[in-house]
Amino acid sequence: MKKYAVEFIGTFFFVLTVGLTVLDPGAGVMAPLAIGSVLMVMVYAGGHISGGHYNPAVTLAVWMRGRCPSADAPIYMIAQWAAAVVAGLLALYLKGMPEVTPMTPNIAYALIVEFLFTFALCYVVLNTATSKNTAGNSFYGLAIGFTVVIGAYSAGAISGGAFNPAIALGITVMGISAVTNIWIFLVANFLGGAVAALAFYALNPDDK
Repeated sequence: MKKYAVEFIGTFFFVLTVGLTVLDPGAGVMAPLAIGSVLMVMVYAGGHISGGHYNPAVTLAVWMRGRCPSADAPIYMIAQWAAAVVAGLLALYLKGMPEVTPMTPNIAYALIVEFLFTFALCYVVLNTATSKNTAGNSFYGLAIGFTVVIGAYSAGAISGGAFNPAIALGITVMGISAVTNIWIFLVANFLGGAVAALAFYALNPDDK
């Protein structure tokens, strides 16, 4: 249960930070830095207990990598999605239940950037937090968090910058993204995580 609680806590603060920095009055151009930073600190805080996924696509990639038991993977995802709903509702409450106009992304562009930056995130996670060749390093949390900073600054205006099915659910609950758009994130994010795991195996065939 400790692992699942850690995944809930980390995802909760991740999604809450997204809501509080993006919903008006938000943090403006500093929002991506806050969002990447909260992921970084939560990865450091909970990585030794649960692995610090806070992202169903990362859980998929780590499971494919063989570093997340099959019994844990679906429960991790449930905890992450539950945390996203709670955090999304709390963010709306704390912001005074604002009227939000959902973004309407170009579907093709959104699929591309969500796939690419989810791939990048999962690829960084696998190489910095699961590889025996980088075992014991102290930079994994910083690398993971700043991958999200890079993605949010680069692609936030195109897709909303989720790179994470839990974040996608959270921004849907908050009205930042329309319900009809959630499939974009689910397809692109899970595909990005799966391809990252395959790429890791291809590039690190001896890293079992």
